[in-house]
Amino acid sequence: MEPIQYDPRYLQGIALFNDLEFFESHEVWEELWSEVTGESRKFYQGLIQMAVCLHHFGNGNMGGARKLYHSSRKYLEPYRPKYLGLDLDQTLAQLEACCAEIVASEERYPEIEIDAELIPELHLDTP
Repeated sequence: MEPIQYDPRYLQGIALFNDLEFFESHEVWEELWSEVTGESRKFYQGLIQMAVCLHHFGNGNMGGARKLYHSSRKYLEPYRPKYLGLDLDQTLAQLEACCAEIVASEERYPEIEIDAELIPELHLDTP
């Protein structure tokens, strides 16, 4: 069985995401997303929105983070439990834990700081 060949931009986006370079990972994935058609298009859109959610969270834009948290989940949920080597059950559970405080807050502009220990990490399964 041949190993899966992932688009280099998918892998670059994962590396940037794991380096907490959320805006940059979003940029790389957006380039890939703009060229993709078919079933993986919404998956990439979900990754883009997850990265932007965390970018907003880190910059104190709780409204944007909350909105993109929900939309990223909407795009990624249909690909559970795993897609393109990514354990989405684990990723979405980590995202939920990371964003729980902003999602639960009823304040319009809550002052919540992102907990670095709860930021999701993306790891591909090795075949």
